[in-house]
Amino acid sequence: MRYLIIFLSAVFLLTACQKTETSTSPTASENAKRYNLEGKIVSADKAKKTAKIDHKDIPGFMEAMTMDFPIREDWVWEDLQPGAEIRAELVVDNQAKDPFWLEKIGIIAAPNPNQPAPPIDDRFAQIGKEVPDFTLTNQEGKRFSLKDYRGKALAITFIYSRCPLPDFCIAMSKNFSDLALKLNNEPEAKEKIRLLSVSFDPETDTPEKLKQYGLGYLGKNAAPDFTVWQLAVGSEKEVRGVADFFGLRYELNEQDKTQFNHSLRTAVVSPTGKVTKIFAGNDWTPNDLQKELLASFQPQ
Repeated sequence: MRYLIIFLSAVFLLTACQKTETSTSPTASENAKRYNLEGKIVSADKAKKTAKIDHKDIPGFMEAMTMDFPIREDWVWEDLQPGAEIRAELVVDNQAKDPFWLEKIGIIAAPNPNQPAPPIDDRFAQIGKEVPDFTLTNQEGKRFSLKDYRGKALAITFIYSRCPLPDFCIAMSKNFSDLALKLNNEPEAKEKIRLLSVSFDPETDTPEKLKQYGLGYLGKNAAPDFTVWQLAVGSEKEVRGVADFFGLRYELNEQDKTQFNHSLRTAVVSPTGKVTKIFAGNDWTPNDLQKELLASFQPQ
């Protein structure tokens, strides 16, 4: 049996290598940057053509983390099984419709069917834990504490205003602003729910900058009403403390110091101040978030 597994693994690897030789992307612009990526498949979604990958450090671009990557090649989906280890080329192209994707994918180790699923790492989930009394500054320049939200259901996400990626900060801000506008027509829910976007770029994102950023998402004809959705920033130490608690990872891009490499985290905090839900990516809608916020009123 052992030799059969070795043989099948060898065939698997050879097949993958043969396929990757012809895999290219004709849509990358001349300014696209390419990086070598190695990691392990956590999950794959053929319908959405994305794979969640626990990847190693990408020198000069991004530290190790787990995140979703678009994949354009159709042949890979039968091979991208959870546990498979891959090597690929990460293409970063801000001029393309999708600002990043993987290509030239090769399987370097087949999944082990006898290996148990990795344990859930709840160090960053914080489910059921009370949120510390973090203090920040809102878009009006006023200092506030997260304890000020007690009695309300609170959603917290993380952004920076210069983020160019439509699936990252732009998506988070659009979802929050869409929900804030939706709640204007739902007085009962509006009274119960609050939203907070925290910037991890204090050097650029001053309170006034964040206010203009928020108004841009609420719409040019919208009243400057930040009753539901607020934006906030703090010192590097203050922001890092909030980010670390929720498991957000971010670092300045050394090749372009106007940009950050970062993960995604959106958390739901109950009216009693305890975390009830963590969205670790961007696969959620304003309606999903509202449902979780209202559910946080239920006894835990």
